[in-house]
Amino acid sequence: MSRRAFVALILVLSTALLLVAVASLGVGSAEISAGRILTILTGPETSLERTILLQLRLPRILLAILVGAGLASAGTAYQVLFRNPLADPFVIGASSGAALGATLAILAGWGIDMGIGALPLTAFLGSLAAVALVYLLGGSGAYASPLTLLLAGAAVSTVVGSLVSLLMILYDQSLGVIFNWLLGGLATATWQEIGYGAPMISAGVLWLWFLSRPLDALALGDDEAQSLGLSVIGFRSAIVFGATITTAAAVSMAGIIGFVGLVAPHAARLVVGTRNSRLLPASCLLGALLLLLADDAARSLASPQEIPVSIVTALIGGPFFLYLLRRRSAATGGLP
Repeated sequence: MSRRAFVALILVLSTALLLVAVASLGVGSAEISAGRILTILTGPETSLERTILLQLRLPRILLAILVGAGLASAGTAYQVLFRNPLADPFVIGASSGAALGATLAILAGWGIDMGIGALPLTAFLGSLAAVALVYLLGGSGAYASPLTLLLAGAAVSTVVGSLVSLLMILYDQSLGVIFNWLLGGLATATWQEIGYGAPMISAGVLWLWFLSRPLDALALGDDEAQSLGLSVIGFRSAIVFGATITTAAAVSMAGIIGFVGLVAPHAARLVVGTRNSRLLPASCLLGALLLLLADDAARSLASPQEIPVSIVTALIGGPFFLYLLRRRSAATGGLP
């Protein structure tokens, strides 16, 4: 793809995202027409509809964009780093750590406030702690490799996930609250939450884009990257750090929303190719667009009742994952 075509694609995706975001203001149990939305946004009036738009729907839309972009960016980085098309942002324990942190916060009686409160903070710290443990076990030392990171991630995720299940059994009175958080959702979005999450996700996405060239080199393999003069362990650590910060911030704000970080990078790769300086921004925009559309569907399919957005993304991403698995199995002669 030429540079001009890439710029045109980014403009098209940005315009589409803006149009969908504006249209999403009218989606919900309370119907608000396009004309009324324009009047409310441009006028000084005070009304219930204005409160709904500015305090409920607009933060939710911005949160969907942030979380979608963050998960897609982290998913892109992990797929390239591990040279595994089935990798997602939660591949090395970020989701299980966040789940344990959130569960402990709920059991401690710190509530479900998704602003700059105890629950998102403990989810964020839990996510970072789990990934740090994974990296300590499998990512350091002379013989560290993407495979050891993946295996350590699988082991830590299993153990931490079992701890969450044990706590849910022992404290069944909080089961509903914990389960609702684990499902993931954007309904409790606030401006406070945007202020907390936007800087971290933005910094993580920019950090990964800054490392796009080392990512290109690491995609060729450790030996090839070393022959180019790269410090493999150093750059791998930097990439894992950026992807983890981005994932942890997204999960702490919205809970566990799967498949966005799996689907968006593959969709972007089909259009812009494998060059990460182009793949990352295209993937971010597609991830934001995908999650925003999924949230619109979650709000409208069973209105006035809402479906957790993670269910919608799973219905989209599950078949896509099976397709990738089948294609990978065919390409490797049945090997995983």
